[in-house]
Amino acid sequence: MVNLMLMITAELDNLTDLQPQGGCDDPNFPFYFKMKCGNCGEVSQKETCLALSDTVPLPNGRGTTNLVQKCKFCGREGTVTMTPGRGRPLSLEASETGEYTPLMVFDCRGLEPVDFAFGDGWKVESTDGTKFEGIDLSGGEYADYCEKGQVPVMISNLRSKFEVLK
Repeated sequence: MVNLMLMITAELDNLTDLQPQGGCDDPNFPFYFKMKCGNCGEVSQKETCLALSDTVPLPNGRGTTNLVQKCKFCGREGTVTMTPGRGRPLSLEASETGEYTPLMVFDCRGLEPVDFAFGDGWKVESTDGTKFEGIDLSGGEYADYCEKGQVPVMISNLRSKFEVLK
């Protein structure tokens, strides 16, 4: 068993508080990753989608998890359970220093998420309080214009990493 924290950072221009549309613990926000088998090391070809609202019974029948997946290479089964309550929005201050911000914790058994894909369903706020919602970051960046502050706004240089929690 290993607990992995998904950490994100980006360059925010005239923006702050980048997070999923419904907040960091949004039950319907889709997290997309490729999965690496803990047994043979094979990385899945396709991305797997996880959401807090998606639950399935554990293979041994005790409790639920967010994902049960079998490795196509070696046939071993693994699970990933999401643990809400530890994420926070990426602030402008953290962005300016290149600091990574925690987004979600994953309890991994036999599987390990790799290559997080930023997708649709993000929100952010301009430095003068204008809200931008329903942002699609799958293209790697976002640009708009804030009428209230009369400044261009931009999200670029999206990066993510996983850190093992002790």
